[in-house]
Amino acid sequence: MSVNRARVVLGGFAGWIVWFVWSFIVNQFILGNARYQAEQTAGLFLSQSRYPFFIAQWAVILFVLSIILAHLYAWARQTSGAGPGTALKIGFLVGFVAGFPENFAQAAWSAVPRIFPLAWMLEMWVGAIAATLVAGWLYKE
Repeated sequence: MSVNRARVVLGGFAGWIVWFVWSFIVNQFILGNARYQAEQTAGLFLSQSRYPFFIAQWAVILFVLSIILAHLYAWARQTSGAGPGTALKIGFLVGFVAGFPENFAQAAWSAVPRIFPLAWMLEMWVGAIAATLVAGWLYKE
């Protein structure tokens, strides 16, 4: 059975929008500018990104991840079945891999407050789940 690439791209794009909005919510409302500025003042964060146009680059990274998740869902539904259960499993597993290990290490060894790695973990984990659910909802053979 072949994969409907147009629907993968559509689902990946829609999933990316949801993930990017979630990322914005995490960084603006859960962490907020005041927390970031306090850590910059304390010398724990740089005042400027090492990479130009970081937010645009972050958006591209989330887009690529969303397309990958949409592909994984399209492939997995052939053996695991179509529907939100399969999408949820894929989003949960990929989100865990993307968000948990590195942020657990940050929480254990970094001097930044633990709210940062917790929020970043949730940004990746919940974002991956949401993006995959949206991609799965839009996918059709």
